[in-house]
Amino acid sequence: MMSKNYKGRAIIPGDCRGSALVTKTGLNLFAAFLKSLMDGDGSCVCGDIGNPDLYGKSLQDEIICIPQAIGSTSSGFMLQSIAAAKIGPKAILFARPGESLALAGLFVADIWENTQIITVDSLGDDFLDAVKDGDEICIHADGRVEVLTS
Repeated sequence: MMSKNYKGRAIIPGDCRGSALVTKTGLNLFAAFLKSLMDGDGSCVCGDIGNPDLYGKSLQDEIICIPQAIGSTSSGFMLQSIAAAKIGPKAILFARPGESLALAGLFVADIWENTQIITVDSLGDDFLDAVKDGDEICIHADGRVEVLTS
């Protein structure tokens, strides 16, 4: 097994390993998680119809790889809410710098809810070009990300 290594900025640091879900289109975090939060059935299915790569897929316990967050000022609240409900992704990896309003919700979840969604940003567009759906990813607390390929 080979690996490609990338270094980003650890926003919510942590170590984890999991499967990648990838999009090269910005993700509207409010739209992505609203239906799952309102349904209250314990699942987390992407509801962002503007993102055909992720729409209808389960985001729960996945490592989401996106270029950037798009959408409303409610993104941070939405991320804090899904973290509190324990239905969020395992990690979010941003190719570009994270959007401050969305990142604020991750900090609130970490502090108030004691629930982390590991987050690394500024991994670069080459990261997003290399990672594919289903690739195994290993995230390190210092912001290093390994994409494991066979």
